[in-house]
Amino acid sequence: MAKLKEPSRDAEGKTYAEPRRTQRVRIGMSVVIRGTETDQVFEEKTRTITVNANGCLVLLGTKVKRGQNLRIINPQTQEELACRVCFLGETRDGKSEVAFEFSEPSPKFWRIAFPPNDWDPSERKRAGAPTPHHPPTHAKSS
Repeated sequence: MAKLKEPSRDAEGKTYAEPRRTQRVRIGMSVVIRGTETDQVFEEKTRTITVNANGCLVLLGTKVKRGQNLRIINPQTQEELACRVCFLGETRDGKSEVAFEFSEPSPKFWRIAFPPNDWDPSERKRAGAPTPHHPPTHAKSS
C-alpha cells in the first residue's frame, strides 16, 4: 500500500497540497488583478502579502474560484502576466486570501534586488551592475 504524501504547512499553520517550489518573501507590493466574474470584467487594485518566483498571495474583494485564469499587473513596470487561482484562504473584512500561480516562473516580475537563493539564479540581478561614473577630481593650482 502506497503511503500518502503529508500536506505541507506554512508558518501560519495553513495546509497546502504541494510543497512550495520557491521560497516566499513577505512584502507588500501594489498589483492589479484583472479577470471576469460571472461574465463581468473586473479590475481590482490590491497589495501582495507574500511573493515568490511562481506567484503571490493577496487579499481580494472580488470573488474568484480555484483554477480561475486571471491576469496580474505590476503597476510600477506595467508588466502583465497570465496566472491562475491556486488557493483560497481566510476571509476577513470582506476580502479573501487568494494565491495566484503564474503560467510560468517569473521571478523578474517582482523586481526584487536580492531574491532568495532558490529563485532561478539566471534571473537574479547581477552584482556587477554599472554604477554612476564619477570622474576623478584634480586639485586646481592657483
